Amino acid sequence: MVVFAGQGDARRSMALLWRTKRPGDARPGPKPGLSVDVIVDAAIAVADAEGMAALSMRAVGERLGRTAMALYTYVPSKSELVDLMYDRTLAELPAGYDPRAGWRAGVTSWAENAWAFYLRHPWVLQVSQVRPVLGPNEYVMLETVVGVLRETGLEAGALRRIVGTLFYFVRGAAQTVAESRQAAAATGVSDEQWWPARAALLGEVAPDFAERFPMVAWLESGAASPPEDESVPYLEREARKTFEAGLAVLLDGIEATVDRAGV
Repeated sequence: MVVFAGQGDARRSMALLWRTKRPGDARPGPKPGLSVDVIVDAAIAVADAEGMAALSMRAVGERLGRTAMALYTYVPSKSELVDLMYDRTLAELPAGYDPRAGWRAGVTSWAENAWAFYLRHPWVLQVSQVRPVLGPNEYVMLETVVGVLRETGLEAGALRRIVGTLFYFVRGAAQTVAESRQAAAATGVSDEQWWPARAALLGEVAPDFAERFPMVAWLESGAASPPEDESVPYLEREARKTFEAGLAVLLDGIEATVDRAGV
């Protein structure tokens, strides 16, 4: 399921994101029990617990003990709500890292924080990056990463591509874990059940697999031995190891780029 941001009324969405206008806040009479923030927090709780597919104005209203119609005074539609949810969750990420530790340590900490963030809120990974939300917390996240990498001394053009690569890498690595968890829940079959069964069948239907695909067979020969602690599902363990190795390679590549640039 892919959700595209920015599908609501552009002016109203941006006003809500940047809080230049708060629908319902200036109404006369008793202080209302609802607000944009209360509604957004409830929507995040729904998505965290049940996934993006379960999100609706009605579901959020039920969580708050209100009707869906009561929410529209504050948030015009589900489209604006998704934008607000996405941007609000990004506020959880740290807005700065200790420059004394160096850019490599800063990027490593950011990547670890982003990995954990995506797995706390896996529905965020379903919000497409093709059309960004353009909210303040989205820019805080970008400002933070650029601020860390600015210490490399690389020029803006090179740094722009490096930042993009890091975002794609961390998001993609976390998505593997998120989808693995969703697969087990949706199919009722765990990684530990699925992989051995399919691998055994592959051996039956392709007994000459190693001869036909020698490079793949060689690569598989380097697979890690089973861990002592198998509480973490197979694919999650593999994704985590790949994340750590891939991040190290990216950081080494940035260092090599810095060296070539002579900065």
